Amino acid sequence: MREFFILIFNACKSLLPIIGVVAFFQIVVFGGAPENIGSIAIGMVIVVIGIALLLQGLELGVFPIGANLSDELTRKGNLYLLLLFGFCLGFAAVIAEPALIAVADQAQSASLDRINALTLRIVIAIAVGIVMMLGVLRIALGHLISWYIIGGYLIIAVVSFLAPDEIISLAYDSGAVTTNVVSVPLIAAFGIGLAGAIKGRDMLADGFGLVSMALLAPTISLLFYGMVVYGGDASGAIEIVSEAAQAAAAVEPQEEEIASFALSAAVFELLAMFRDVLPIIVTILFFQFVVLRRPLARAHHVAGGFFMVICGLYAFVVGLKLGLFPIGTAMANQLILSGVSVFFVYLFAFALGFAAAMAEPALLAVGKQAETAAKGRVKASIIRLMVALGVAIGVTIGAHRILSGDSMRLFVLVGFAITAALSLITPRYIVALAYDMGGVASSVISVPMITALGIGLAENIDGRSALIDGFGMLIFASFCPAITVMCYALAVEWRTKRIVKEEDK
Repeated sequence: MREFFILIFNACKSLLPIIGVVAFFQIVVFGGAPENIGSIAIGMVIVVIGIALLLQGLELGVFPIGANLSDELTRKGNLYLLLLFGFCLGFAAVIAEPALIAVADQAQSASLDRINALTLRIVIAIAVGIVMMLGVLRIALGHLISWYIIGGYLIIAVVSFLAPDEIISLAYDSGAVTTNVVSVPLIAAFGIGLAGAIKGRDMLADGFGLVSMALLAPTISLLFYGMVVYGGDASGAIEIVSEAAQAAAAVEPQEEEIASFALSAAVFELLAMFRDVLPIIVTILFFQFVVLRRPLARAHHVAGGFFMVICGLYAFVVGLKLGLFPIGTAMANQLILSGVSVFFVYLFAFALGFAAAMAEPALLAVGKQAETAAKGRVKASIIRLMVALGVAIGVTIGAHRILSGDSMRLFVLVGFAITAALSLITPRYIVALAYDMGGVASSVISVPMITALGIGLAENIDGRSALIDGFGMLIFASFCPAITVMCYALAVEWRTKRIVKEEDK
């Protein structure tokens, strides 16, 4: 209980930046408090409880089982088993992702069944499974993560010029949509455990990287799928209307959501959360009991951990719907319609990106894992700040692209080039972690809030399309943290060398 209350205290601190951003813009810029202040306050309390439950459940059940499975499978000495587990884990983490289900259903409806929702989900899930196998192989062979990520960037760059415009932004954002708060820490724990179990591997330099590879897979697969479905004919490209984004972001609390506090609705929502996590649980149990044929160590802790994760995720989502999403969308609309200086649009984008990243429970959890694996080389608090700064810069760039109407491809390709170049000169121990941080930071808070901002800006600017221009912010929020973390590592290395040089004199 003492640890749980500490987590609640830390969750409160994590939400302070978001509270500060909302308070500043509502009171100072727009000149008044929001109308639904009571709902917002209740939502914030529920979010705090949800974050604490999530982190406690991850520490209790998800992280230990991920590390234990990777260790036991490595001891088997069978690379094929590891590859199979990597594929199953990647597939299970994506196939039941709620945001992906919502977007796939909207794609099928808007394309008049030209796109099949189930096929789209399976294509993306298979792609994530395949890159997870590549990630396992990379760790086993000790390859540099840079070459795998740069290879993915090159594929995206080439295919982007062949795919129709209407699919580009959605494809770029799909990686962040398909990774969630449960799968990301579990994938990270699996990679760290695998690197720790293989002799000669470094848990920091080799263990991280799976999340970043899983982040690229949906983008590549969706670009190819769009080309196959439409045969390169952009005129028939899908028109996933803004309702899809609004449904995924859940920015408008309806009466049904308020009523979800009723017992029957709460039970239904909890069962839905269990359904989303079920593929991962089935994968873990299958490999534990059927493949390894061993009892589950501390089974009650693992079961309790997953139950806490499900309850925490439910509370978290309900709190966000009540407390943050409505005001986020309203403020995005106000920034355009109120006629304030464009400076405030950029300021809000920067502040929102920073605050959302700082509040991400996955970033909190994986940051602790990184600090443990680094053995003194990395501080979780500093990495968290660098990641939040990267997300803030990325969201600001995304807002500028919407305001200017410039080419999405150009912005992304330049960003990819900078990220790839930095990875070749950055100390090896930090590169994989830097790549992963974008995927970790684009999770349950930042994805809907940033999506709501992009859609809100695009819908209120003449000549902008919610589909072509409203999507795309998340890709910037994914690779910009890698840039800031690598720049930080380069600065630390330069400072260390300078100190050593001065001491030698």
